[in-house]
Parts: sequence; C-alpha cells; structure tokens
Amino acid sequence: MGSLGEEPQVAEDCMGLLQLLSNGTVLRSESINLITQQIPFKNNQTVLFKDSIYHKPNNLHLRLYKPISASNRTALPLVVFFHGGGFCFGSRSWPHFHNFCLTLASSLNALVVSPDYRLAPEHRLPAAFEDAEAVLTWLWDQAVSDGVNHWFEDGTDVDFDRVFVVGDSSGGNIAHQLAVRFGSGSIELTPVRVRGYVLMGPFFGGEERTNSENGPSEALLSLDLLDK
Repeated sequence: MGSLGEEPQVAEDCMGLLQLLSNGTVLRSESINLITQQIPFKNNQTVLFKDSIYHKPNNLHLRLYKPISASNRTALPLVVFFHGGGFCFGSRSWPHFHNFCLTLASSLNALVVSPDYRLAPEHRLPAAFEDAEAVLTWLWDQAVSDGVNHWFEDGTDVDFDRVFVVGDSSGGNIAHQLAVRFGSGSIELTPVRVRGYVLMGPFFGGEERTNSENGPSEALLSLDLLDK
C-alpha cells in the first residue's frame, strides 16, 4: 500500500479490461470488444427469450430461451448454462454466450436458462458457487409454486424431472461444484431432478501446474495471466 496522498498504482492488469489498484479499487472497462471480438448477435427467429431476476438481494438476472416450435402440450426439458470468463468476466448478455444459448434451445428443443453470477475480484469465490446454488433453488421455487409462471405468457410446461447443467470454462468448474454439492439425481431438490452435468473445457487450477497447463500459451489467456 502506498503512503497517504500517493496516487494508487495498478497492481494487476487483465488485458486492460479489469484493473486492480494498490488501494483495492477495481476498475472495469465498459468495452468488451477484445473478448467478444465484435461478434454480432444472431437474429434467430425460431427462439423466444426474455430476462428474469432470480436473486433480488444481489440483483442477479438470468435469460430464458424457448423454441417457438415447441408444443404447449409437451413438457420441455431444461438446460442450465453457466458461462465462462475465468470467474472475472462474462454475462448472459455477451453475444457469443447468447448465440450459443439460442443454438442450444433450437437444436435440442429445450428450454435454456442462462444465469449471471457475481464476479471476482469484487466477489471472490465461493460467491459464484453460491449463486449457482441459488439458480437451482430458484428452479425449485418455480417447480413448487402454484400458478406463478415466470417463463413465457403462453403457459409453457417445464419438465423439471429432466434438467441438465452445462458449463463452459469457469462455468464448467461451477457445474462440477454443483455436481459435488447435490450429487446424483439431486434428490434434495425434488421435484427438480438434474439428470446430468456437461463440462465444456472446464477451468481448474491449483498451486501446482497440471500437465494440461504446461502446453503452449494462448494468445489472450497466457499462463502468466491465468496465474493471477
């Protein structure tokens, strides 16, 4: 820490998008172009989507996706997707995550839930894991509620007995944590039942490097950056 009156210095810099100052202040850039590389939003006319809040105390939202072609007489399975971003970046609204969820909903003929979660370093782990548990608790609330429809106005029927959790990168780590927390079948969440967890390139790290971390460094996510 600097002396009184001294301007705070940049202690950590993550691609200019996130900076941690010597006085503990966190600065976030409003521009995400470096990460999203100006990816356009898909104009998918086959999927409806809308946002909903799932945790009021922390003002956390999720995005719901429904294939238009789905019959209201058929209960749809549910896919919960946790985005990546090294626990420090990302949102349901980022175009590549949004586009991926559109594809999931249309190709699987399933409802998709894409939640935001609190990010580090402002909110250190296990905050993200706690938020992920809150998402499944929110699903449980929907499953046992009487006549309260937080989905779509057409009365979409949800098959809470067929839930799958998918996570990308740090989201894969979150999916793993949920699997450990709730176990096979997620009995304590009945009538919500998680049938499976899909980990897409899950992001794990420790004090010692694994063999997979010793490969060539990526352009954006170098080993030095990941170590921070």
